[in-house]
Amino acid sequence: MIPTEIKYTLKDLTFVVLKIFDVLGSEIAVLKNEYQAACDYTVHFDASKLPSGIYFYSITAGSFRQTKKMILLR
Repeated sequence: MIPTEIKYTLKDLTFVVLKIFDVLGSEIAVLKNEYQAACDYTVHFDASKLPSGIYFYSITAGSFRQTKKMILLR
């Protein structure tokens, strides 16, 4: 299975938190929880052990926060 890619860009040194949640809001994984320099990033998420369904990723970088939906199909 090909890992899911999550891409983002930072303009400054920023503390980044990137988490995966299931449809019920339970935290599945913490992919990033660290300071990162200004750069383009690609994070690979291996969902091979998860069942098909709807998942969400939430990224917080400084005062910015965004949540997006992912659909996992087998």
